[in-house]
Amino acid sequence: MTLAMRASAADRAATLPSELEIRAQLDRIRSSPEFDTPERARKFLGYVIEEAIAGRAGRIKAYTIATEVFGREASFDAQADPAVRIEAGRVRRALERYYLVAGRDDPIIIAMPKGGYVPTFTRRETIALDGHREIDDDTRSPRPEWRWLTFGIIALIMTALIMTFVPRLRQLTAPESPATLAQGDARPAIPRLLVEPFEDLSDGQLSSTIARGLTDEVISQIVKFKEITVVVGPPSALPDASLPPTKLPLYALQGSVRLDNTKLRLGFRLVQRSDQSILWAANYDEVLDVGNLLTIEGEVARSVATALAQPYGIIFQADATNLGQSPPQDWDAYACTLSYYGYRASLDPQTHASVQTCLQKAVARFPNYATAWALLSLTYIDELRFRYRFNQASPVSLDRAIETAARAVELDPQNVRALQAEMLSLFFRGEVDAALKIGARAMALNPNDTELAGEYGFRLALSGEWAQGCGLVGGAVERNPGPLGYFETALAVCSYIAGDYPGAERWARLADMQTNPIYHLILLAILGRSGQTKEAAIELQWLRANAPEIVANIRSEVAIRVARPVDQAKFMEGIRGAGLDVPQE
Repeated sequence: MTLAMRASAADRAATLPSELEIRAQLDRIRSSPEFDTPERARKFLGYVIEEAIAGRAGRIKAYTIATEVFGREASFDAQADPAVRIEAGRVRRALERYYLVAGRDDPIIIAMPKGGYVPTFTRRETIALDGHREIDDDTRSPRPEWRWLTFGIIALIMTALIMTFVPRLRQLTAPESPATLAQGDARPAIPRLLVEPFEDLSDGQLSSTIARGLTDEVISQIVKFKEITVVVGPPSALPDASLPPTKLPLYALQGSVRLDNTKLRLGFRLVQRSDQSILWAANYDEVLDVGNLLTIEGEVARSVATALAQPYGIIFQADATNLGQSPPQDWDAYACTLSYYGYRASLDPQTHASVQTCLQKAVARFPNYATAWALLSLTYIDELRFRYRFNQASPVSLDRAIETAARAVELDPQNVRALQAEMLSLFFRGEVDAALKIGARAMALNPNDTELAGEYGFRLALSGEWAQGCGLVGGAVERNPGPLGYFETALAVCSYIAGDYPGAERWARLADMQTNPIYHLILLAILGRSGQTKEAAIELQWLRANAPEIVANIRSEVAIRVARPVDQAKFMEGIRGAGLDVPQE
């Protein structure tokens, strides 16, 4: 089944642009600074467009793209190597950014629908299902207040979030008054999402059934994300509007169902209730077969929940913007969680310290806030896995990580961030099998959470399940709209173990996590194994200047991250090739 946020092919056929117009639009896109992608992504886009124009859309497959654009060998396996899928995701996000910023008035829309790599070409206006002309949700000229929703601007939001909130983190470290401590059992204010009953636009028995079923399925998928609270019902059922803003839903999710014979369109939009501005809208078009109705509802609901509620999703971006503009005082604890994800964008040591202090304060004030305990545990784990504080004994951080993760799970056994923290703390304690069981349980609870999927996939890979684990990491990168440096580094490790050293270097260069010591360690091994001694010497110099303890204990540093001796040996080959004298065991 293909889910596509676009009008159907039949509606567009009458208005297809000419080859000349398509090529002119491609030149316009690639010459714009808003289409900020590596050269490989530009070649990718040019290749699929030329193939489609030439009438060879049937040849546009992962294998042909990998071999003809990326120069991969004939043995390329698209199931084991996610490079094409991930590059396609990068192209889709770059196109989205271009059309929301520089190309908002362009007459020709070039898109690459999910589920394949064949591009679509349309004019700005499309035909709606009911025959009236309307602007397609994908391509309409955006309202100014939601241009920031594109991937390229998320990093700027992260930076602004950290810069805005870090001074407030210092305020939160002041000693608590007795009155404040007495409020310790209170629940922190978490932004609320109102899910309104989805509207049946066709006014039929089947469409009404679909609308009710889809409403329930979307609710069941969104509530798996613990960073927001879901409220159900029509706006008229809400409590008194005189309540504090944090007690009322900030956002409303509205949906509609339109059925025309076997043609089904499911529409969604997220509304900011303070001014009724639309933050996000999407259409999903399907050919309806009553036998696959539950499948359609489930897949669409999972897609909507992931887009809205995952870390770095639409609600996160809106919350981050609201925090930077006029943060309510009751948001202090929740703002710590936003700032944690902002820190994850760069994994910067200085930001880490501020966010950790904030989370410590949050759990002191709200000891029943499971998500804050989980994120605090992750900051303790980061002290060990990223070697932020060399003057502090590693077991201290790991012990704290285990204790805080256990507290988070005790408070909410279905909180996947808590289970993620427990999985990582066990993994770094050397209990790999137990860690993977916890990760599998978390994935069963919420497979839509891309942060969890990426971390679990990386643990699987590092434990020796490279094909399955790297596939999960690749899928997380493809679906995650946020900063991807950490997971791109994971894909660099995947390529390294697979013997694809040029691919490993490409992923590492894309990650570009210059303040993170483990990033430099991974790049050191890659460069050493590929014979780039001069470049490797630069990385080794950085490590000796900024993380000498890693260099002094290189073998143990690799061993606590990579489970199998055979994989550890592969890393040591690269490190020796980089010029570091590590004796054989």
